[in-house]
Amino acid sequence: MAQTKRRRQTKHRGNAAGVVESRGRTGRKPTTAEKTGKGGASGSAKEKRLDRLERAPTWRGAFYRAMAAAVLMLLISIVLLKKPNEAIALFPIVLIAYVPISFYTDTWLYKRKVASKAKQTGGAGAK
Repeated sequence: MAQTKRRRQTKHRGNAAGVVESRGRTGRKPTTAEKTGKGGASGSAKEKRLDRLERAPTWRGAFYRAMAAAVLMLLISIVLLKKPNEAIALFPIVLIAYVPISFYTDTWLYKRKVASKAKQTGGAGAK
């Protein structure tokens, strides 16, 4: 009778506390970039964050921010008004009002940031 296909087990050793530790890396040697560890990753995370902060505002981002504010307003108005129907009727009005307010505020802040950056660099590199 043929044996069933079983995956080959890797060797594990338990230590005195009973914790099983894996053998670690057995394949190719890690490159120097992989050996450096988290230092390179956090640097790229900083770069990603700075890149995200330097992007122009979008209507989608403004909508998400307005949605969060409108939901918060809905919850507060349900608690304070004690009339859920009025609070729910207020939700779309608040959402429609908050989207352009959020977008144009972000645009104004973005333009100020770009202008101050251009002023610091002497006008070069302005977007």
